[in-house]
Amino acid sequence: MHSLNGTALESNKKIKINFNGGDLSSDAGLLLLKEFISKTGIDRIINRRFHTNDESKYRFHTDDENLLQAIYQLISAYFNDDNADELTNDPVFTTVLGKETLASQPTLINRHQHGHGA
Repeated sequence: MHSLNGTALESNKKIKINFNGGDLSSDAGLLLLKEFISKTGIDRIINRRFHTNDESKYRFHTDDENLLQAIYQLISAYFNDDNADELTNDPVFTTVLGKETLASQPTLINRHQHGHGA
């Protein structure tokens, strides 16, 4: 029998799963979803295939990152756009997306309002 206690994720060796307590998050299940997305290559497909017509020269958050953020938010039942502001520095979300900070609500919304979103 295989135990998750002390298991590291293949998608990010820095993340270890244990049940010893410590810092808790209601969104920790996203770490396993991240593993699934990584193993199936969904993140690489989105990175290669998802592009918008945004002509901005400099952007901190790319289209594929914004799409993945929106997917993770929806799966976690953060249905309102305003939730993005509350999650900007969330440790689980920043870990699964591999970013220091997430895109804020105006960044995610402006892409759709100006016809740049999918």
